[in-house]
Amino acid sequence: MGAAMMGGAVMAGRASQRRQYEREDQEARIEDLEAQQQQPQQQVAPAPPPAAPAPQAPAPSGLAAQLQQLADLKQSGVLSDQEFAAAKQKLLAS
Repeated sequence: MGAAMMGGAVMAGRASQRRQYEREDQEARIEDLEAQQQQPQQQVAPAPPPAAPAPQAPAPSGLAAQLQQLADLKQSGVLSDQEFAAAKQKLLAS
């Protein structure tokens, strides 16, 4: 056999081997895809809605609320010290 024939045989062998590797690689990829398709599809849960703002504390009612109103009026200058004391005494007496 001549060198040209030997070289051709070697190249044919390499091409055959390369095609074999390509087929094996392709088959492996197909198997991977099939395995992925057989797995149950995971559903992505929607993001939870944003949390509602915390409710504000209810306004105090009753005696405490009335006393606070009087204190606010005194602090803002609407009631004098004497008016505040009289109104406070009236609330506490009732």
